[in-house]
Amino acid sequence: MTADSPVASLPCRVLTPENGTGGVPVLLLHTFTSNGADDWPEAGLPAALTAAGRPVYIPDLPGHGASARPGTVDSVSTSSQAAALAAVIAGMPGDSVDIVGYSLGARLAWSLARISPRRVGHLVLGGLSPFEPFGALDMGSLTALVRDGAAPQDPLTAMIGGMITAPGRDSESLLSVIEGLRAEPFQPEAWAPDVPVLFVRGDEDQVAAGMEALAAAVKGSRMLTVPGDHMQVLHGSAFQQAALDFINS
Repeated sequence: MTADSPVASLPCRVLTPENGTGGVPVLLLHTFTSNGADDWPEAGLPAALTAAGRPVYIPDLPGHGASARPGTVDSVSTSSQAAALAAVIAGMPGDSVDIVGYSLGARLAWSLARISPRRVGHLVLGGLSPFEPFGALDMGSLTALVRDGAAPQDPLTAMIGGMITAPGRDSESLLSVIEGLRAEPFQPEAWAPDVPVLFVRGDEDQVAAGMEALAAAVKGSRMLTVPGDHMQVLHGSAFQQAALDFINS
């Protein structure tokens, strides 16, 4: 059964098993510029989780999908986004939660594990960059692209600009998200999750190059490399099966 979540300000699909909601809930966090429905279609990992008796929560991250346009850059900082997700978790049943995040979702899951109002039983982090991915952007050029259509000269800025100005994207919201995340750069050396963690990277994924160093810094974690580039891994069966096996272990 699928329903909208009444538990937090973020739009959130809630999928419940046909035979009740007694299993540990699972939170699925999507990638940058996407939304919960596109990254986590019900026929994929969500269906396998509900078949295993798990309630599944799939929010649209702040500034994405059906979420409201950010009022300020501060509202989409890393800590603000993690707090919004903590509010989703606070409305879940039971004492614990498992979290699966990919790319931006994995970055937020790293922070969320620290403040979660429920004990995090398992954490699956796919496609996670070990560095701040937005730190090298030319924000002046990126803003000019969004507002005036001026093409950036810097290749990385041009690539990200193409992502946030693609058809159907709310470019202004995504620009605010980038600014908010840049305000609190990803610094994994400052804190590491103290829960069972599975890291997953595609063998052709340059976004997550160096993830092995993150895994080595997290005591007791597992590292898995699967075929594919950044987006192929997310939608591939190897990642989804690995996530399912890990959180059900």
